[in-house]
This record gives sequence, C-alpha cells and structure tokens, in this order.
Amino acid sequence: MKILGIDPGTLIAGYGIIEKSGAEIKAVAYGSIKTGKDQNFPERLKTIYTGVTELISIYKPDHMAVEEVFYGKNFKAAIKIGEGRGIIFLCAAMANIPIAEYAARVVKKAVAGNGNAHKGKVQEMVKAILGLPEIPQPEDASDALAIAICHGHRL
Repeated sequence: MKILGIDPGTLIAGYGIIEKSGAEIKAVAYGSIKTGKDQNFPERLKTIYTGVTELISIYKPDHMAVEEVFYGKNFKAAIKIGEGRGIIFLCAAMANIPIAEYAARVVKKAVAGNGNAHKGKVQEMVKAILGLPEIPQPEDASDALAIAICHGHRL
C-alpha cells in the first residue's frame, strides 16, 4: 500500500510517499512543491494542483494524509493554508483516493512517541523508521513523510 503524505503550504508544500507492507515501511519518494514568490495566489494554487496531480499520476497512492491547519496568531495565513489544503483535498477526490488529516501533535506522537516532541526528534525518527542515510530534506518533506508514517500506523 502506498501513502502520500503532504505538509501543506502555499509557498512550499512538502510531500512524502511511503510504501507499507505489513510492518515494513519504506520511503518511495519525497521532496517539495515550490511556488514562486512572484506568482499571485491563484497561480500558486494552480502550481500545487499540478504538482499533486502529477504525484498521484506517477506514484498512484492508495491513501493520502495531510496535516491539519495550525494557525496560532496569524489567522490570515491559516486561511491561505486552508485554501491550499482544499486544492489537495480536491486532487484526492478527483482521483478517488481516501484522505485523512492529522493534528501535528498526533503525528509527533505516532512517529516520536511524544506529542510535544521537537522537530529535530521527529526528523531523526523519520530517518530511523525509514532506514534513510540522512534526514530527508527539505524540512517540509521530512514532515510529509512523518504524516504518511502516522497514517500508516493508523490503518
């Protein structure tokens, strides 16, 4: 079973694809979809749509998982990320792929055993769980792999 995890963002959206067979989990691909700072917002959403649909076309995931929005004090940024998440949900729906969403604390607990784990600990655990030689870069890709791993544990 292949799981596409996405760390949503409108400047950089990290992605991570894992394959799970029984208890074995391996990384298939990871990276990021980058939008241009010179692009207007609708063009950024189009870039995300194109990137996610391309990933779906190439890797044919069985499931998708996305991090929930955390807005802290910047409500306007949360709305923009939410709009980007909407594009990701649309991509999943158009391809008939079930999609799940997880809070950051749930992802951290699933990967590092502690919902308050620091980003560095989560990245080290992603590296260890997937048997990678180094921490996946960019940081958004590592986060996306953690989201995919979390979903794999939940299935």
